[in-house]
Amino acid sequence: MSPSPAPSPRPARGRGPRPAAAAPNPLRQLRASDLRGVARLATQATTHITRVAEGVHQSVLGTLGLPGGAQPGQARGLTGMVYQSIRGVTWLVDAGLQAGLARLEPFFVPSAPGTQVQWEREAVIAALNGVMGDRLQQDANPLCTRMGWYQQGLPLDVRALAASGGATGKVLVLVHGLCMNDLQWRRDGHDHGAFLAQALGYTPVYLRYNTGQHTSTNGAELSALLESLVASWPVPVTELSVLAHSMGGLVARSACHHAALPAAGASSWRPLLRHLVFLGTPHHGAPLERAGHWVDVLLGSTPYSRPFARLAQLRSAGITDLRYGHLLDGDWQGRDRFRSRPDQRTPVPLPAGVACYAVAAAVAARRSPVAERLVGDGLVPLHSALGIH
Repeated sequence: MSPSPAPSPRPARGRGPRPAAAAPNPLRQLRASDLRGVARLATQATTHITRVAEGVHQSVLGTLGLPGGAQPGQARGLTGMVYQSIRGVTWLVDAGLQAGLARLEPFFVPSAPGTQVQWEREAVIAALNGVMGDRLQQDANPLCTRMGWYQQGLPLDVRALAASGGATGKVLVLVHGLCMNDLQWRRDGHDHGAFLAQALGYTPVYLRYNTGQHTSTNGAELSALLESLVASWPVPVTELSVLAHSMGGLVARSACHHAALPAAGASSWRPLLRHLVFLGTPHHGAPLERAGHWVDVLLGSTPYSRPFARLAQLRSAGITDLRYGHLLDGDWQGRDRFRSRPDQRTPVPLPAGVACYAVAAAVAARRSPVAERLVGDGLVPLHSALGIH
């Protein structure tokens, strides 16, 4: 949760009554580029709903023996032309909005300084990227999150860190989970990274990334980013530790795998890795995504509900990777990620020479095999979090 804004300074005596405290307005955190991103999402939503409506329409026509269009779920003749026209007009409107808003952006002055952390906006952006971040990336949507290093909610400034003398040779990398961001390592005034820095002498660095992309894609990018971090660090790095939550643990394991590939060359960060801590990481998948997959199957079981499967299949590649805990490109490339298939992952061992720890929990009132396997901490079963296969 975001902290409450600081109270307004009390006015001096004789200067009138103290004004009422204004409620925080999340709209003040919007950026000019956000308007383009929202407009593009509205266009895509309209297009998808139109396709669903056309699919239902064609399913009804199909029961009457009338043929459909060139593609499954498409209508033909005048009906098909109407739906095509709606989609065409929608994209023409989007193109005009994108061009107009892009020209207006330079005239908008940001309401908040660049050094102010916009908690509510960042939380919404993180959740949006988790749900459909792969599509935001493909469309170059301004709302798409770019991977980068952060401290205290702001992009990492290595030069400022060096000038302040705050850089040590022990670096702690914190990797968040699905639909989250680097700000959510804080809770009720407690910052996990800052606490470990004080207790163990680490310098915390927080990763922010698009959790809607494939785990292997984020893993490869994280490996490259760690290379540049070690190279640009103000003092020689003697020890590197990673604290990862949920999906972040899979991304960290994937990064270790990419660093060991011959094509990656000699890695500078991988030999420095000493500790890898997993907090509720679904090493063997999460039932929630498997349930989402069965929703796909049920919706596709009848002609009338089949068009609605498009809505369920809007969930991101990052989410579908959680079905079995994919780590490699080969786990998903060339495969329909919405199709029912058994676990066909390539086993990836834990990185050699690294002390690995797994933290798991069960929220059930009493311990039992069923609660541990199905309930776990509410999202990840106990056996999956502990890596028991």
